[in-house]
Amino acid sequence: MDNHYEFGMPMGRERHTKEHDITMRGRKAVDITGVKKVESFDNEEFLLETEMGFLAIRGHNLHMKNLNVEQGLVSIEGKIYDLVYLDQQHDDKSKGFFGKLFK
Repeated sequence: MDNHYEFGMPMGRERHTKEHDITMRGRKAVDITGVKKVESFDNEEFLLETEMGFLAIRGHNLHMKNLNVEQGLVSIEGKIYDLVYLDQQHDDKSKGFFGKLFK
């Protein structure tokens, strides 16, 4: 079954997708789709469970502007320092070019 909108489908029908996107505007705002759960948040860090794993967003004066649980959408505003995926496995394959270069 295709998870995208189908002609004639009721607009209220919940959309089940495995998509996960991040849209960042400057370092002031970020929109994240594919959010399963907001694990924790404060004004310096958000921890989200997404379709692609756990995502930590760190910054200063962070606040949630929008939360739509049905659509899996979270919008965060503030001064964003970094976005990091927290993977369970850390092996040489995930180090990337610079990690291997500076062993």
